[in-house]
Amino acid sequence: MRTIRMLEDYPALSGIFDLFAEEEMSVFLDSSLQNELGQYSIVGVFPYLTLKNGDKFTVNGKECEQSFEVYVKEYLENHRDENDTGLPIVSGAIGYFSYDYGREKEGVESCHKEKVDIPACILCFYDVFLVESHKENRLYLIANGKTKDSGEMLDEILKRIREVSDEEEEAAACEIQTESDFEESEYLKAVDDVIDYITEGDIYIMNMTRQLAVRSRRSPYQVFRALRRNNPSPFGGYFQYGDFQVVCASPERFLQMRGGHVVTRPIKGTRKRGENPQEDAMLRKELWESEKDRSELLMIVDLERNDLNRVCVPGSVKVTELFQIEEYATVFHLSANVEGELAPGKNVMDLIEAAFPGGSITGAPKLRAMEIIDELEHGRRNLYTGSMGYLTLDGECDFNIVIRTALYQDGVYHLGVGGGITCESERGFEYEETQQKAKAVLEAMQG
Repeated sequence: MRTIRMLEDYPALSGIFDLFAEEEMSVFLDSSLQNELGQYSIVGVFPYLTLKNGDKFTVNGKECEQSFEVYVKEYLENHRDENDTGLPIVSGAIGYFSYDYGREKEGVESCHKEKVDIPACILCFYDVFLVESHKENRLYLIANGKTKDSGEMLDEILKRIREVSDEEEEAAACEIQTESDFEESEYLKAVDDVIDYITEGDIYIMNMTRQLAVRSRRSPYQVFRALRRNNPSPFGGYFQYGDFQVVCASPERFLQMRGGHVVTRPIKGTRKRGENPQEDAMLRKELWESEKDRSELLMIVDLERNDLNRVCVPGSVKVTELFQIEEYATVFHLSANVEGELAPGKNVMDLIEAAFPGGSITGAPKLRAMEIIDELEHGRRNLYTGSMGYLTLDGECDFNIVIRTALYQDGVYHLGVGGGITCESERGFEYEETQQKAKAVLEAMQG
């Protein structure tokens, strides 16, 4: 039986998560930038069902003969749990879908070897959720009684919360060692190759990325705390998976579904923040007036409309916002909103299968862009440009695009950075954009 308790006087959720940050499979979906996009932060602890899909599909560590997709669809159908609380989640799963999961789903083979060893996707169903409503300034504690009596579980958590301090220790600054899988000249040559494919008619736009391998003495959790403080984002997070950790400060929503209403919010177009208010205003205006960035966004909006139309009610898919400027600590972004109504008989997995991976980080047409991505990039993307988020047992979801994200394994942080290439792209500018996108995460590793 589920138990829910509400607190109006509580320590910061980031401080509460300190209690669980080293427990394997504990996760924190963190809206450190609290705006209309980042209204809730969610912690999931005490898992009772863990699904890992890689070379084989396992359920709580045991190999399963069903496919991952079939299992998830059947589980959601057979364990439906209505949520009338107004909270985004009371029961369900938090996890990720890697870009390579989507690549394989689309039938695109890779010529590259893996640089990290993680499952293609993980969905973990949690007994306990801590949900902070930033609008209400309230913390909701939800226990579903899957691993222990729900009342006893919340009593224990409340006792631990009362011992939490809001004070945060700053980790010492350190030097970092950074290695890119592209030299600058190689990246510029790859941009030229993408433009050639565009002029030859293969594609209209493609997201070209490079991977950084970074060594830092700062732990993943220290990097996360620094990143959320200095570069707040609406779709950040920290995933503790034991043999690897994920530190995320994503500004981009991939898919949200509430009551069958679907939203995707692609980002295309970036400018760095200025050194003073005058430069800031000039760069913002430059992005707003950029025909190249506007055409990029329009092409991706069209792709996202097509993806949603595969599973939405005919005629329901509409562009509700276009050319919105979003402000972050180190960059400006240009974004749009595409919305639709999920068709009867479809569920959250149908939606993910139709739209994943997101068009803003592949290109158009999507399949051909993904083939060229594997040809020109120097490694598999793995988790980078996949999605992190949650799905609920009443059929809803909210997932980001995995950018501004570092995956830590075996002493190395793996960080991807990239940008959209069109026939109007200036090579040097595109490389500089990747530098700007790496800046906040690298600073968090360094201090």
